[in-house]
Amino acid sequence: MAKQRNKIKNDVIKQIRLLLGDGMVDIELDPEHYDLAIDIAVDKIRQRSEQAVEEDFYTIQLKKDVDIYTLPKEIMEVKKIHHRSFGHGISSGVDMDPFELAYANSYFFMNNHVGGISTYELFSQYRETLNRVAATDIQFIWNPGTHKIRLLRKMRADEIVLLHVYLERSDDQLLTDPYLKSWMRDYSLAYCKKMIGEARSKFSALPGAQGGVTLNGDALKADAVADIDKLEMELKLYIDGSAPLGVMIG
Repeated sequence: MAKQRNKIKNDVIKQIRLLLGDGMVDIELDPEHYDLAIDIAVDKIRQRSEQAVEEDFYTIQLKKDVDIYTLPKEIMEVKKIHHRSFGHGISSGVDMDPFELAYANSYFFMNNHVGGISTYELFSQYRETLNRVAATDIQFIWNPGTHKIRLLRKMRADEIVLLHVYLERSDDQLLTDPYLKSWMRDYSLAYCKKMIGEARSKFSALPGAQGGVTLNGDALKADAVADIDKLEMELKLYIDGSAPLGVMIG
């Protein structure tokens, strides 16, 4: 995984170096500068884009009389805990998990059976009402800082449950995402230009045999700032594929 991570990042760095003119002119950046620029782009996406997280399900086994569990660091939020059985704790419970419900609904819909989406919606409402009346929903408190989830009531028996969660996408996924990869490369490139501009602006010219060389630090820095502003505006316009008014985690 580490080698793959390095390859993905190195591919981005290679593109940035070529766009800066590497091979034709000397680029005054060390490998750490490129790493920093990419890290800044990743951080910006995590702050501003809902594409930095994905909705998923996570299976966990709850133990009798245990109320605190530590979840993987990739989990950013726990939305709900689903029992495997419908009407759990009631003698007439039906063993049907959310995936089975989705399949059943697809079967009804695709085969023109009576019901379809409306049947699934009514069934979901009935299940939610029954769980609420029977007090079978698992109530919990989620601490994102410690990645610990605390059940407000201990389990009376071992049970495998399904957690509806939001996961933090890895750097690999963000750097290769079809909606994000061009934006992240360009944002990293802009920060590299800004760093070069900062360095060059400290000197207006360098002495040389032909009368010296004039540096373009201020102009390069101004171009970089303009590019950064433009790219951040693109995020506000959902060019990353995010949905307007979606859940923002950052």
